[in-house]
Amino acid sequence: MPTATGPTATDPTTLPAAGTDAAAERLRRWRLVLGGESDGTGCRLTGRDAAIDGALAALYRGAADPAADGRRQGSRSAGLGGSAPQVARWLGDIREYFPTSVVQLMQQDAITRLRLDRLLLEPEMLEAVEPDVHLVGTLLSLKHALPETTRETARMVVGKVVAELERRLADRTRATLGGALDRSARVNRPRHRDIDWDRTIRANLKNYLPEAGPGGRGTVVPERLIGYARAQRAVKKDVILCIDQSGSMAPSVVHSAVFGAVLASMKSLDTRLVVFDTSVVDLTEQLSDPVDVLFATQLGGGTDINRALAYCQSKITRPSETIVVLISDLYEGGIRNEMLKRVAAMKAAGIQFIALLALSDEGAPAYDHAHAAALAELGAPAFACTPDVFPEIMAAAIEKRPLPVPEQC
Repeated sequence: MPTATGPTATDPTTLPAAGTDAAAERLRRWRLVLGGESDGTGCRLTGRDAAIDGALAALYRGAADPAADGRRQGSRSAGLGGSAPQVARWLGDIREYFPTSVVQLMQQDAITRLRLDRLLLEPEMLEAVEPDVHLVGTLLSLKHALPETTRETARMVVGKVVAELERRLADRTRATLGGALDRSARVNRPRHRDIDWDRTIRANLKNYLPEAGPGGRGTVVPERLIGYARAQRAVKKDVILCIDQSGSMAPSVVHSAVFGAVLASMKSLDTRLVVFDTSVVDLTEQLSDPVDVLFATQLGGGTDINRALAYCQSKITRPSETIVVLISDLYEGGIRNEMLKRVAAMKAAGIQFIALLALSDEGAPAYDHAHAAALAELGAPAFACTPDVFPEIMAAAIEKRPLPVPEQC
């Protein structure tokens, strides 16, 4: 039977309609949910419904042991076994019967429940799967085990996901940050759309002309205009992305690599990308190709945030113009107090420090609540962020205005 995270037959977006009788349709759907022949519904599946049931049974079967593969009697006992051709056919079936989002979810379940990661070492299998962020994370964790014949296919799969993320995120990021206004940089001859009306009115209150009296108009005459300088012309910011590459952070690593490449392409920003576990690796020189960045990461291992922040500190030359973005679940394996001292020192020096618990489309991440609370006390609340919101976070940091932090933080 499907897990709580898997697709169900009651979801109208995942299954085709069959029949017009409401009672028969309910039985049909219950039959698909329950699986097996002796389910008590009295409904027998045929044709497309039987094929859908078979695809679900192969993954969400009754056997708890992935190696059982049909040895148990009862419902949903088909299994995928260890046969690459059989799995390839199953991948083709689910792509036919379910929408892409559900296919990706079922693939993820298949990898975790049935240990299909071993079959991803075969190029034929990689060509059959639906690429997504989770698949990229799995491939990166397997990269040292990939045979020579599979590596190029793996790069193509990762490249396809990266290209899709860039298509979705790059233009919006450049537009949001490129048009951001540096509210600390004022100009006295601004364009109309760049006028800071609040400061302009305050600076010209002495020129107020009341309605009564000679020449009175009841208005302020703005002899001196005050405006904002556009970030893309007048602001140069240093951005350091400091990314936890422990295994649980795989989706965040993928999105961070894409954003790092986008930010590095903007002349108004000087971007550095640092990844860490118990060691620290600076991947700034590879930012032109996010696929190279991803294959240079080492998913898994421990976590030493303090060491990573120490490295980032050593690269900061303009504290008041620097934004440090730490992307980590905060499960620190290093020296906790030293980590917090470094964050406090950065903020005291004028560095803008952002702590993201995740940069992904996932739900609420698991994280170290004690460390998150300690950062919040330092004025650096830690919160999760989706890729679509990240440009707004960075724009707020560039403009030196409060970050759009979720209320629960």
